[in-house]
Amino acid sequence: MTLMSIRLELARDHDFPNGSPNRGYEFVAPLDSEAHIDVEAWRKQRKHCNVWRFWEGEADEYGHLVHTRGRSWAFHYDIKGDPDIDEAGYKFDSHRFVEGEYVSLREQDDVMRTFRVVAVRPAGQAPLSKQGGAAAT
Repeated sequence: MTLMSIRLELARDHDFPNGSPNRGYEFVAPLDSEAHIDVEAWRKQRKHCNVWRFWEGEADEYGHLVHTRGRSWAFHYDIKGDPDIDEAGYKFDSHRFVEGEYVSLREQDDVMRTFRVVAVRPAGQAPLSKQGGAAAT
């Protein structure tokens, strides 16, 4: 199973009517043949499944993709020693991660935001962002 780098950018909303390429996530996950996150492959490669949160005006955050009870996926961060900082993916278990699709995340501030999948490439290739990103090593 190939690990993939997936870039999500903020979709249009009331605060950003055009969306924002400067707010989002890049994460690494194994995808199956239908572009769903493959939980069995994740179990074998979870140490490589990292996430980078970039948000204009805020410090970058780094963490990892976790699988929680109830088949849920989340981004987990160890921020200031707090082991409970997670951002939950809404129905990530059933979403397809292909360019042009939309997914939602409940962020740390408990706000649900929608993101567009803007790139999906094999991890380890050139970073998806201009700034360098969470490409797997």
